[in-house]
Amino acid sequence: MKRWIAIPVGLGTLALAGWGGFRAYKGAKPAEAPASAIPMTPVRRGDVTFTVVAKGELAGGNSEMMYAPMVGGGALAITEMKESGDLVNEKEVVVQFDTTEQEFKLKEAEADLAEAEQQVTQAEAESKALEEEAQYALLKSRSELQIAELETRRNELLPAIVASQNNLAVEAARDKMQKLEKDLGERLQTAKAGIAIQQAGRAKAKVAADTARRNIDLMTLKTKSGGYVARQANMEGNWRWGSYMPSLQVGDMVRAGMAVAQIPDLKNWEATARIGELDRGHLSPGQQATLLVIALPDKKFKAKLKSMGGTTGPPWDRYFESRFTLDDPTPELRPGMSARLLITTGEMKNVLWLPSQALFESDGRRFVYVQSGESFTPADVKLVRRSESQVVIEGLPEGRVVALANPDMMKKTKQRVGGALEAIKK
Repeated sequence: MKRWIAIPVGLGTLALAGWGGFRAYKGAKPAEAPASAIPMTPVRRGDVTFTVVAKGELAGGNSEMMYAPMVGGGALAITEMKESGDLVNEKEVVVQFDTTEQEFKLKEAEADLAEAEQQVTQAEAESKALEEEAQYALLKSRSELQIAELETRRNELLPAIVASQNNLAVEAARDKMQKLEKDLGERLQTAKAGIAIQQAGRAKAKVAADTARRNIDLMTLKTKSGGYVARQANMEGNWRWGSYMPSLQVGDMVRAGMAVAQIPDLKNWEATARIGELDRGHLSPGQQATLLVIALPDKKFKAKLKSMGGTTGPPWDRYFESRFTLDDPTPELRPGMSARLLITTGEMKNVLWLPSQALFESDGRRFVYVQSGESFTPADVKLVRRSESQVVIEGLPEGRVVALANPDMMKKTKQRVGGALEAIKK
């Protein structure tokens, strides 16, 4: 009996102990997360060099662009094409299009031309034969007229009726000769017209044959100068991933006039770069720059700003395309190599400056968060000049400590994180 009574008592004691431990756990105050320190920096005095740093890409200047020829009205199929990066020499074939249709047209035109040549020859022969026949008839008529005129010389010795017959014979011979002379001119004009028609047919067939030959030649794209091939994007393809379009391949169909390949001029190198709108006012064409090629870390190249494009991009990332020319290229350079461009836009001596992230703007105000004991207080400052990494200011003494981030925003972020942790614990 004692054993059976002890068992439920022990179980009850264990249950009470477990419940008490659970209540103690629930009532315990959770540990607070360590406070995140706000990054700070002092106002510094010194010389500030303003430098624009941009990422770019090498390309041959005055590049030769190759286009699909303007032949026919349909799409053209690529049968041969050099790979991107292949080195080609002057007058070397880069792209070959399918010429089957043009070759068929050439054979048809050549057959028509041969037939037209025969027809012209036949028309000329017939014209010559008709002319000779008419000339013979005219010569015969003139002879008959002369004979008739000789007979009239005896009219004084002949009876009147015979003399009258001789006179009538002369008139008839003269009329016949005049008619033959007129017919000869008309026959010659008709013959010439027939020959002209056949010659026009021959010229038409010749033009068709020449056009087909020229089209076949145009469908073979050769370089004007040597360089490295750069295949162009397939603008007609259906396979696209976002803004990426694959380059043209053998077998692709392209429309007439479409760019298919580019051959950069390796004697004139350029670099294209995207620069933030903030630095546009400090740049101008002709400005000197230093170019560093990622693949050639031990070399520096001199460059010059050639042109600046229009500003574009979303409001939070406005930029413009710029183009630089290299003053001292080397044979190691290749199109498409990544590069960094360093452009010194100015220098200020003995000025107060801060990292650019320490300056804030709101409602036309420019201010910083100055440390005041354990907190930060906004203080207006005057912006003298700014770059992407530094700002030159006035209105604060040297050594004054300011925040590199918005303290209010960091506090709110900390509170949100703390609330999320509390929710997870509950």
